[in-house]
Amino acid sequence: MQNSPAPFAEAAKIISGDFGGYFVAIGVIISGIGVLNGWILITGQIPLAAAKDDLFPKIFKKENNKGAPAMGLVIGSLLTTVFMLLSYTEGLVEQFKFIAEISVFVVLIPYLFVAAAYILVIIEKKLHANSWVKALVLGFLGIAYSTWAIYGTGSNTVFYGFLLLILGIPFYVLMQWNKRKK
Repeated sequence: MQNSPAPFAEAAKIISGDFGGYFVAIGVIISGIGVLNGWILITGQIPLAAAKDDLFPKIFKKENNKGAPAMGLVIGSLLTTVFMLLSYTEGLVEQFKFIAEISVFVVLIPYLFVAAAYILVIIEKKLHANSWVKALVLGFLGIAYSTWAIYGTGSNTVFYGFLLLILGIPFYVLMQWNKRKK
């Protein structure tokens, strides 16, 4: 069996003819545009929010006259370009897949920490026993899901995602140093 660059479109074509294949292909294009739009918004807004909380360098606080996080968008675009150039020998589909997997990994790490923090916050509030059980179940389900999803991204994605996390350590040290000066 041959690998296809568009397996869903080909499956739809087999099931419902050419029209089905084109219909699914158009849906994939629309989905890709939606993902790109969301990625552009996230690229600017997350660093802006982190910088406003003094967790990211001040440069990410800069907004243009319309309130858009200009520097976050520029820096995010440059980093995305670097990733694309690092894997330029791969096909466009492989590049998209790699970036999507890294994005999923990067989002799952905070989700994992939030699930763990949820358990701690509930424990500190000293709620009734039935609230504890609910909090522990929900927290551990969140931790289990995050761990399972991270595992599902694959070892290559986890490796590169871990490298990205390590690259963030100098920024964390810089931010802590700046807080100490204040």
